[in-house]
Amino acid sequence: MTDKHLSSQFDADLNQVSSKLLAMGGLVESQIDCAMRALNDFDLDLVDRIMEDERRLNTMEVDIDEEISNIIARRQPAARDLRLLMAVSKTITNLERAGDEARKIAKRTRRISSEPAARSINIAEIKQSGDMAISVLHRALDAFARLDTVAAAHIIREDDAIDEQFKAFVRKLVSYMMEDPRVISVALDYLFIAKAIERIGDHATNIAEFIIYVVKGTDVRHVSREQLEREALG
Repeated sequence: MTDKHLSSQFDADLNQVSSKLLAMGGLVESQIDCAMRALNDFDLDLVDRIMEDERRLNTMEVDIDEEISNIIARRQPAARDLRLLMAVSKTITNLERAGDEARKIAKRTRRISSEPAARSINIAEIKQSGDMAISVLHRALDAFARLDTVAAAHIIREDDAIDEQFKAFVRKLVSYMMEDPRVISVALDYLFIAKAIERIGDHATNIAEFIIYVVKGTDVRHVSREQLEREALG
């Protein structure tokens, strides 16, 4: 993930914090996968597991941030090294928030699991967008590990597909609610779940943007898609 430095200990410090980030990312991926399987099967054991693992995520975030602060204090990094540490700090924040979205999905799953109407709504778009969100997050973390700006640009572009799945599901939910007012409560819970998945895609996109920031030194969070791709691919 990093270039070699004169200080081998500095390299070790950077590699260690990067490894911890990827371990945290792996746990978040598992959380999201569990949330989607819990939703598909109304598996409340998986819901409990997600709630328990959230505490681990919070601990990992605090631990990594503390380590980043210590590295900055000891090494006083500049340029790309400093950008990398800042990007790691922002990435773990996005990972923690993606984990929060998995917890929200789990909580709504527990709530609707006993509702007969929950099984009367076709949630194909939710399942598909969930798979897409897991994939894009995994690839964002892989691109971060390699600092691959080309992969980052592709990930950012693909977030549009998750947004489209969300919009399609909203249209479907409106039809369900108009046809049968008895499903309104469950439909709103499903809407909340779909929005949580969309937010996971947004967090993956943010991580991809941080890669471009580290490598190119350009903050692309609020630029046009065309300008972002020029920075990533140029």
